[in-house]
Amino acid sequence: MGYEKPTPVQEMTIPVILENHDLIACAQTGTGKTAAYILPLLNKIVCDHSRHLNTLVIAPTRELALQIDQQVEGFAYFLGVSSLPVYGGSDGATWDQQRKAMESGADIIIATPGRLMALLQAGTINLSHLKHLVLDEADRMLDMGFFDDIVRIIKQLPANRQTLMFSATMPPKIRSLANTILKSPKEVNIAISKPASGILQQAYLLHDHQKMPLLKKILLGNDYKSAIIFSNSKENVKKLGSELIRAGLSAKAFHSDLEQAEREHIMNQFKSRKLQMLIGTDILSRGIDVEGIELVLNFDTPHDAEDYVHRIGRTARAEKTGTAITFVNEKDHWKFQKVEKLIGNEIVKLPLPAELGEGPLFQTKSSRPKKSGNRKFNRSKPRNVNRNK
Repeated sequence: MGYEKPTPVQEMTIPVILENHDLIACAQTGTGKTAAYILPLLNKIVCDHSRHLNTLVIAPTRELALQIDQQVEGFAYFLGVSSLPVYGGSDGATWDQQRKAMESGADIIIATPGRLMALLQAGTINLSHLKHLVLDEADRMLDMGFFDDIVRIIKQLPANRQTLMFSATMPPKIRSLANTILKSPKEVNIAISKPASGILQQAYLLHDHQKMPLLKKILLGNDYKSAIIFSNSKENVKKLGSELIRAGLSAKAFHSDLEQAEREHIMNQFKSRKLQMLIGTDILSRGIDVEGIELVLNFDTPHDAEDYVHRIGRTARAEKTGTAITFVNEKDHWKFQKVEKLIGNEIVKLPLPAELGEGPLFQTKSSRPKKSGNRKFNRSKPRNVNRNK
């Protein structure tokens, strides 16, 4: 499959997993975390001749569950190891198909928390022989409110098991969960909250009405074969999709209002390069592994600095290079300062094209306002702020 040497997270975690230790691993997106646990677990399944449900992988979204299943299929092609993705949001036929497949047995099940809880309550799934539990993107699952579901699921698992937790960040709730479910775990930390070195990071300081003209100029003026545009709201994602299609661009909006089959069709088109551009919210920023994405563009500055790292991590994966551009309006410059503080670097600010006019003015206490396009991002509130508000 083209693997010649392990990534750092693979090199550090695979021996730990093979030695049967519990593990908590914290690594940035795009570092090869999925292979880091799938490869040693496949090895252990092949060496274990008793064929029951061996491994349960819990993932936050159906897209990530499907992606993990695809990787298992690739790695296990010649091993005779079976896997099954289990997720909600589908029709009754899919539910029946998943239930029947589970009754016939699988070595590895990759499930979202909600659907797994439903199957457990229906008595469809037998976890009594389970030997390995993996929580992938654990921080994301907690952000999405799955903490109680995960705790309830774990109470139904055999106590004598190996538990592996993978997370991009390590907030207190993750530590608390780890202390609850892991036994004397080994810990691996790889460059937390740092974007890949191959990403060229840039930003524009601009007003909201300048965003769409600049977006079209960037996309129409460059031959990006694969790009993702992020926005903070589903409504804006839909608007951007319509605008870019009207501009003649190969683009589609990806959001939760679409039927599951349509979402899968769009993602397959994007992966196969039949679709150049995908527009979405932060649902796309975790675990969507598509090779060769050349551009990530933040139409809106992310609400959280960690989300910035996850978003731009969609490009420059597996030691490749890519570009990340962020639009920063006058309301969001404080958010962007937090991004720069988190990653430990100032991000280059590009001048706006002359035909778009001037961007917003930012000022520091010790200097007069400077216009957008200056490389220094001035550290204070915009003028005309109502300080009594």
